[in-house]
Amino acid sequence: MGIETITHNLIAVIIQILCLRIIWFPLNIIFIILFTFISHIFIDTLSILTYHTPEAQKDDMFWVMWHILIYSLSIISTIFFLSPFWLGLLFANIIDIWDWLILRSLQKIKKKYTPSSKWGENLYIHRLIDRFRCRLFYWLPKWNYKKPGVIIEILIITISIITILCIL
Repeated sequence: MGIETITHNLIAVIIQILCLRIIWFPLNIIFIILFTFISHIFIDTLSILTYHTPEAQKDDMFWVMWHILIYSLSIISTIFFLSPFWLGLLFANIIDIWDWLILRSLQKIKKKYTPSSKWGENLYIHRLIDRFRCRLFYWLPKWNYKKPGVIIEILIITISIITILCIL
C-alpha cells in the first residue's frame, strides 16, 4: 500500500531542484538519489492517511474514477518531468519499480510453473515500509478505505505543485 506515482514524482522534482541549487556537484547527485529514495519510504509510510485500498474496488465507481484520474495524472507527470528530472523520478519510484514491476512479474512466472511457490515473498521492500509504519506511526488513523482520504493526497499534490512553481 502506498501513495500514487504523481505524488512521488512531485516530491522528487522538489528534492532534485533543491539539491541542484543547494549542494555542489557531485554530492548533489548522491543526495538526489538518497533523498528521493528515502522520500518514497516516508511518503508511503503516510499512505494510511489517504484513500488507497490494498485491493482493487472495481465495482465502486468512485474508486474507478479516482484511479482513472490519478493514473492519468501520474502518466502525465512522468512524461512532463522525465527529461529534466529523470534521476529524481527514477529513485523516487525505484521501490515501486522493484516491487510491482520486477518482483511481481518474476513471481507470476515462478507461480506459473510452481503454484505453491513462495519465492520472493521476503524481497518486497514495501513489507519493510509496512513494518516501519507499524512501529513508528501506529498512532495515525487508517483512512485507506475512507473516500475522503483522497483529500489528503489532493492536498499533498496541490502543495507540491505550488512549491515547484515557487522554487523554479
